[in-house]
Amino acid sequence: MLRTPVRTALLSLTLLGTTAAAEDPWVVYEGGEGPGKGTRIVLVSGDEEYRSEEGLPQLGKILATRHGFTCTVLFAIDPETGEIDPNNIRNIPGLEALEDAELMIIAARMRDLPDEQMRHVVDYVESGRPIIGIRTATHAFKLPGDSTFGHYSWDSKAPGWEGGFGRKVLGETWISHHGAHGKESTRGVVAPDAEGHPITRGIDDGDIWGPTDVYGVRLPLPGDSQPIILGQVLGGMSPEDPPVEGEKNDPMMPIAWTKTFDGARVFATTAGSSVDLESEGLRRLLVNACYWCLGMEGQIPEGGTEVDLVGEYAPTPFGFNGYTRGVTPSDLAIEGPGR
Repeated sequence: MLRTPVRTALLSLTLLGTTAAAEDPWVVYEGGEGPGKGTRIVLVSGDEEYRSEEGLPQLGKILATRHGFTCTVLFAIDPETGEIDPNNIRNIPGLEALEDAELMIIAARMRDLPDEQMRHVVDYVESGRPIIGIRTATHAFKLPGDSTFGHYSWDSKAPGWEGGFGRKVLGETWISHHGAHGKESTRGVVAPDAEGHPITRGIDDGDIWGPTDVYGVRLPLPGDSQPIILGQVLGGMSPEDPPVEGEKNDPMMPIAWTKTFDGARVFATTAGSSVDLESEGLRRLLVNACYWCLGMEGQIPEGGTEVDLVGEYAPTPFGFNGYTRGVTPSDLAIEGPGR
């Protein structure tokens, strides 16, 4: 594939353990040795509530440092200041990186991207390459129905694309808060038919916990979707809280599942706020899923993948307008070889 000038510049400016130049509105974590060496992953952040601008850089660092993948993390950017601004729904620069990506991880919400940016997402999706969707990716786009890519909108009514990118590609669009938002947390339970799935290696019931609530989905999930993790709604915001009684947990909603889209492997999870990633089990679920999506499941150890945090990680609680002001992508660099 021919590389665009932007993509070529991005690649040429990266060094092991460092990022692209400060003026670039993205960050690159160049992979070292490991099973993922030479494999490029693009992580697309951009949501106003769940701090994907914090969570995806940490996930990218883990994938690069622990597993050798080269990870480019993209952000919603204020074009005037160059700062990360999740409230800017119309600008995620650097999506050209998807041209050479072997896996896209997306954690966006209600984006109304211009055609010249949206085109890169659509071209990737329609190329038959694997996709991971995190949390609000079920409603990643909110586009006018008469726009070029309006069928990708979360509320699309286009024939064959009802529910847009979320429903058609990932398996579900936005439906509801199933658990009480901000009051009932989520405990992960391995789905009955998924105990032997490569994605669940090293994950037991309760290893996954997060303060974000369970999302509602329509059951059964469409097509060849397979539930991997179920979300047990807890009565409070601590992993020690008991499950709520009644229909919220009967049946439990899937919070992670696999499916295919045009032959490509797809993994989706409605967990995944930045604070959820403090859960070792959730980090392992996501990294295992990367291996599976890329057809590398044979390299997932029986005990699961290594997912130790890289550097300091103090995520901001979820909430609208709660993002940290004044941060640029270059602030998120890994400096030097001692990662």
